[in-house]
Parts: sequence; C-alpha cells; structure tokens
Amino acid sequence: MTGIREDADFALLGPPVLSRSTVLRDEPLRTDTDRLRSGWATAQLVVVDEQGRTPVTWQSGPAGEFRAGDAGSWDAAAGSGGRLRTRPAGGYADAPPADAVLLGEADGIAYWAVRGRPNLVEGDDPSEWADLRACGADLDALGAGLLTTAVAVLNWHDAAGFCSRDGSPTTTHNAGWVRRCAEGHEEYPRTDPAVICLVHDGGDQVLLARQPVWPAGRYSVLAGFVEAGESLEACVQREVAEEVGVEVSDIRYLGSQAWPFPRSLMIGFHAVADPSVPLCPADGEIAEAFWVSRAELRAALERGDWGARAEPGERLVLLPGKVSIARSMLEAWAAQG
Repeated sequence: MTGIREDADFALLGPPVLSRSTVLRDEPLRTDTDRLRSGWATAQLVVVDEQGRTPVTWQSGPAGEFRAGDAGSWDAAAGSGGRLRTRPAGGYADAPPADAVLLGEADGIAYWAVRGRPNLVEGDDPSEWADLRACGADLDALGAGLLTTAVAVLNWHDAAGFCSRDGSPTTTHNAGWVRRCAEGHEEYPRTDPAVICLVHDGGDQVLLARQPVWPAGRYSVLAGFVEAGESLEACVQREVAEEVGVEVSDIRYLGSQAWPFPRSLMIGFHAVADPSVPLCPADGEIAEAFWVSRAELRAALERGDWGARAEPGERLVLLPGKVSIARSMLEAWAAQG
C-alpha cells in the first residue's frame, strides 16, 4: 500500500441526519430557576413513551429511503415532511416537574421532554406515534435535534436511579441534566463513544459487511465501541483488524452523530486497506464481508432498501436507512468520481 490517493479523500455531503439540532443547549439555562419557571408558560413538551416513540405529523408522508440520485439535494433543515408534535407545557403542569428534562431553547421557546404515552391528552392516536429510527430522517432540523436529545437523556434517567458510587437513590437536578444522591455524588448523562469506519482501497472499491443478526442481504460499514484508554484512531485499527482481518492506514475523520440506542455517539472515519489481502470475518460477529465497486454501490443505493429485489444473477445489497450515519458515509463515497 502506498497510501490514499490525493483525489480519494472525501467529505460528507451534509450533516448526518441526527446531527442537525438547531436548539440552544446552554448549560447556564439549566440552573436559572427563575427563567425556567417564567418560561414554562410558553414552553413546549416533547412526550416520549417507553418505546422511544412520540407523536409526529406528516405533511407529505414518510419519504422512504434515501437514494443515490438524492445525494446532496435533500433539505437538511426542512427534512422530508415530518414534524414533531409538541404540546403546551402549561397544560401538563403548573411548573416544571422534577422528571422533566430541558432540551434547550429555539426562537425564544423552551422545549422540555417528559415520559408519557398515547392518550396523555384526549384525542391522541397511538398510530401517529413513531420512534427515532422511523421518523428521524424525515423530521426537520429542530424536531430531529429535540427527539434525539430527548431519547438520549430520558434513556439515561431510566438507568441511573441509583448512585454508581454508593448505590443510594438519586434525584434529578439542573433541569434533568444531573442526578445527585444524598451524599452529594453527581452523575451526568452517559455517552458511549463508538467508531464507524468506511474502509476503501483508495480507488473504486469499498468494504461491506453483515452481522449475523441482520437479515440476509443487508450490509453496512464496520463499527465498534472505543475501549478505556484507547484513542479513536487506535480503535478504528483494532476493530477493522478484529472484524475482517485487514490492516488500515490513512485514517481520516468524517463526522459524528448521536445514536441513542441506548446512549452511543457514532464517530465516523474513512480509511484505506489492501483489497488483495484475504478477508477473515470474525466468528460470531461478521457473517460475511466483501469488496464492492463504486458502480455496484451506486446501484444498491438506487435500488433502495427493504423489500428490494436483485435482478437475476445480481448480488442483493441492502444498505442502512438514511437515519444512520453509515448511510451518509456511503452516499458521500458513492458520489465521488
């Protein structure tokens, strides 16, 4: 390997879908009690149920999956017709309740998140509730940012009821961004960093892989969690070597996106590997892995995702949906050349 060609470097075509937040996340807001109380009268609530669903209004219906022809043309700010349906905070409580989380402010309006369920108010239709995987790509930037943050922080609260140091119960503070036990030990929302890497040959081939639990035909790029004491670049090298048995070089950062299932931060890279080196999929982790050409990847993007069928003699390759940063990475690489 002589390294990456200068013209083989690339960037994402736009922000990853779940990284489009327009809300002001200003930490001092969370401790300004007077402002929180005075702003509650005009605040809006994002209600999220135990399955991570919230009510969504569709202006034009879900747009379906992102196709190669859409690369760079999708309106990141407007989304694809979905709007988060919030509700007035004053109709829920007279003041911010202890279990509410301040998501931030936008255009002078405070947005909070609470756990709830369909029929919280009369007229709620459970069929109109959708989770982040289903609607995140179709929401506008405001809605995508609000729901991503709401799901992430509420998931943390569900798992953080007891102090990790002494095991005593914890209570919420700072508008839902701190939990504190009786001894004064504080804990903050957890985020687990994970790398995700598009491996290519510096030319016109990219490496795809499938986990054993995925449906036949579904493929993505490689990913793994960062270990304690490990740099992001070292994690990329280790994970790729462990999962498919090849070494990578020229590791370059692409972008990042929250993935609150339950609490990950996906940190995207691309790197170069030698396609002549035999692939050795890790037993139990990778069911199959192979190199595909840029033309074949573009064909897979044009074909679409779930329900697609291959032509006779053609390998069926289904790719991650638009809500995943993996899709953004593959779209960006496919658009080169």
